[in-house]
Amino acid sequence: MFEIVVTLCLMTEPDICRQQLAPGFETSARADCEAVLTGDTIRNRMQMADGLVFRETHCRPMADGLQLTEIADNIFVHLGRIAEADPANLGDVSNIGVIIGETSIAVIDTGGSRAVGEALYRAIRQRSSLPISHVILTHVHPDHIFGASVFAETGAKVDGHPDLHRALLDREQSYLTGFEDLIGRRGFLGTWPVRPETAPQEIDLGGRVLTLNIWPAAHTTTDLTVMDSATGTLFAGDLIFHRHMPALDGSLKGWLRVLELLPDLKPSRIVPGHGGPVLTMEEALMPMRRYLGVLEADTRQALENGERLGEAVNHVGKSETDAWELFDLFNTRNATEAYTELEWE
Repeated sequence: MFEIVVTLCLMTEPDICRQQLAPGFETSARADCEAVLTGDTIRNRMQMADGLVFRETHCRPMADGLQLTEIADNIFVHLGRIAEADPANLGDVSNIGVIIGETSIAVIDTGGSRAVGEALYRAIRQRSSLPISHVILTHVHPDHIFGASVFAETGAKVDGHPDLHRALLDREQSYLTGFEDLIGRRGFLGTWPVRPETAPQEIDLGGRVLTLNIWPAAHTTTDLTVMDSATGTLFAGDLIFHRHMPALDGSLKGWLRVLELLPDLKPSRIVPGHGGPVLTMEEALMPMRRYLGVLEADTRQALENGERLGEAVNHVGKSETDAWELFDLFNTRNATEAYTELEWE
């Protein structure tokens, strides 16, 4: 299979360039690819961030895609790295799901840069030529959303929590700046945010129905889960972390309540937002409840002792240090969020 790539460069720094996939122009033969190699057609399909210029377009054999593992019938998961985004991983630090129905395909989360989204797109096209009808974003965080533009360009509908659109507008610039700093300008080049719509309660992929559940404030204020009814597979997003330190950006009390409700969905298997990639209900819930319970108990004790925030964050949650990877990156913020929430009960 052949693909078209476009060389994009920064207008102000023309030596900083990246070859960007033009999705939707794949062909089985090079001659067919070259026949559609018209700059205007490709430019009209693709959206571009400000400050970029086209250098050239050309055909080439399709590059390798992300590694996808089939965890149930026609359900695939890509295991993101348990790491902070950096120039080597390009923001490939969260789990991604792909569900193939009889008539179309849904993608669940898309990674932390356009480059990750392109690699995901290639992996899907190497398995199926069905249209990718939906991209479902489980929440607002940048490591889950920045690959979505690849699929939006081919006509996929981008769905999320009813508050996701507003949350992205509020945080968009800081997310773009922050992830460009982590990944580097070259690797992040071409990444731009999409505008999600409110997700429906169900999505029919043809012989396969997905149920989408909207949750109150928990990990974030924009959490959504996806259940495949055919296999009982629950994509939990970052409501469930495994190995990777949980990150609190919504409500501690709300998150604990949501963890009590998840078993009501009766999933056969759970795909967390990080780690796994496949967990039983017990494997998913026990570490999460333990850590969030410690966070709550330690914070309440600090407040009872009259400790100021600066004192409390030095010890709240610290008994969990050895239980999670990336603990030092997230626990201080978690303690701060917990203290701020519980202080005003």
